[in-house]
Amino acid sequence: MTNFSFDPLLSLSGFLVGSLVGITGVGGASLMTPLMVLMFGIHPTTAVGTDLLYAAITKMAGTAVHHRHGHIRWRLVGLLAMGSIPATAITLWFMSGMDRKSAHSVAILTTSLGIMLMLTALILLFRDLLMRYEMQWLKRHSTPSPRTIDAGTLVLGVILGVLVTMTSVGAGAIGVTALLFLYPRAKINDIVGSDIAHAIPLTLLGGLGYWMIGDVNWLLLISLLIGSIPGIILGSYAAPKLPEKAVRTTLAIVLVIVAFKLITH
Repeated sequence: MTNFSFDPLLSLSGFLVGSLVGITGVGGASLMTPLMVLMFGIHPTTAVGTDLLYAAITKMAGTAVHHRHGHIRWRLVGLLAMGSIPATAITLWFMSGMDRKSAHSVAILTTSLGIMLMLTALILLFRDLLMRYEMQWLKRHSTPSPRTIDAGTLVLGVILGVLVTMTSVGAGAIGVTALLFLYPRAKINDIVGSDIAHAIPLTLLGGLGYWMIGDVNWLLLISLLIGSIPGIILGSYAAPKLPEKAVRTTLAIVLVIVAFKLITH
């Protein structure tokens, strides 16, 4: 879609995705990017680049709230960024050198996105089981040293830098779950707040990088924000009144279906 014009359906889609983000806390990219590709025919790299800037803007409000409540571990954020920022820059350099419009490149990008969505869905379904297994493991083994945990956090930053820059997916469900494994005794609010804070430089650098190589559509971005910002606010208010586990399971099933469509697209 090269000559994009304002489409109210995109704003409506943004509102629905924003509402789910407010309810579940799962990053909007898990639904927004595949929605743009499958329903609106937007090129995968344009969808990823635009969604990265969308994520950077929407996560700023979340970071401000978590910072106000003291739910951000800035040292943890710094360790993640030390890995993710160089990884993002290298991935962008790689992306700029490939023929992003070729059928082969499109296939690689859509398949990668589908795999990331499938992984996100599995984490949503089995996160509680995985966390119970880890707590049992910690009871039988000694806690890793602080240096080992720091190294693991740095490596996680590198992995997130590559995956999020390529697909725009992973900073939410995957990042939080990995951090819960690295910091099992930390408060969940601190993990979520730190993950959201780290997502800002990661997605901002990624989005600006895609803009520099010509794969961001600003009108598309505005259309999504018009719908998603009120959607996130509404979802945040509705979240305490809804069965979060049921919503999370439904979302995971939807992600599996979408992932399958992308992989076979």
